[in-house]
Amino acid sequence: MSSGSAPAEGTPEPGHGGTRAVLAALGANLGIAATKFIAFGLTGSSSMLAESIHSVADSGNQVLLIVGGARSRREPTGRHPFGYGRVRYLYAFIVSIVLFSVGGLFALYEGLHKLEHPEPIVAWKWVPVVVLLVAIGLESFSLRTAIQETNLVRGGASWWRFIRHARAPELPVVLLEDTAALSGLVFALLGVGLTLLTGDGAYDAIGSLAIGVLLVLVAAVLAVETTSLLIGESATEDQAAAIQVALVDGTVLQRVIHLRTVHLGPEELLVAAKVGVPATLSAQQVASAIDAAEVRVRTAVPIANLIYVEPDIYRDGD
Repeated sequence: MSSGSAPAEGTPEPGHGGTRAVLAALGANLGIAATKFIAFGLTGSSSMLAESIHSVADSGNQVLLIVGGARSRREPTGRHPFGYGRVRYLYAFIVSIVLFSVGGLFALYEGLHKLEHPEPIVAWKWVPVVVLLVAIGLESFSLRTAIQETNLVRGGASWWRFIRHARAPELPVVLLEDTAALSGLVFALLGVGLTLLTGDGAYDAIGSLAIGVLLVLVAAVLAVETTSLLIGESATEDQAAAIQVALVDGTVLQRVIHLRTVHLGPEELLVAAKVGVPATLSAQQVASAIDAAEVRVRTAVPIANLIYVEPDIYRDGD
């Protein structure tokens, strides 16, 4: 999500696709959370408790993304004249905080606590294994949905590049969450399985610690990337180049002196430019040329919905 070129230049950012992936993840996590809590209640497994809280945190995060998307569609007001598009970034940042505190820190606490006082799993021994295998299947479905929706918009970019440079936060968040969830389930399965095989509860505690470390790392990545979006990222390099070309007509608008762009939301781009014009032209000629340039810019980069162009006298040698 950092400034720079995006993976799929000219490709629409996730909108409907992001919502579909979020809803798939929410449905999967609600079902998984319920079964994990039942398994924890029957066995007292530390890894199962950590994974239960993890699923609750993930479910809450998906609700946050849905609410953020809904609130971002509010109409501009006098107090917020550029609209509420960045609300999606704010809610994505809150997701990183929830993942860090509710998911990561709790799993670390539970793992350390059980490591000091390890307890074997003595009742309903194979229930957590069955639950974890079912959860892995459900989580794989959720991740598969996120991957399918991401493939529609990422072009030929790598997964990491897509996560770093995407301007819409929903799909990167779901991709990271689902990947962390699937990895956490594997850690939990290893911890529970080794505890059942050896009778040593320390393996269960280590599984919980591994889940905690994983969630803290994913939360840190999300926090860094969404902070960049909150501050305000520019258009991609390809979009900026297309805007430069569209602004200049070679006669009235002879060059771009400087160009500034910033995302007001994933699908809203503010463009501010100073352009050089001949000193001999009338105000009407300049105004007509600017109007035509705005049409060209919106054609080249459809998300450039707010355009401000300032004319300046072009001087040879400037």
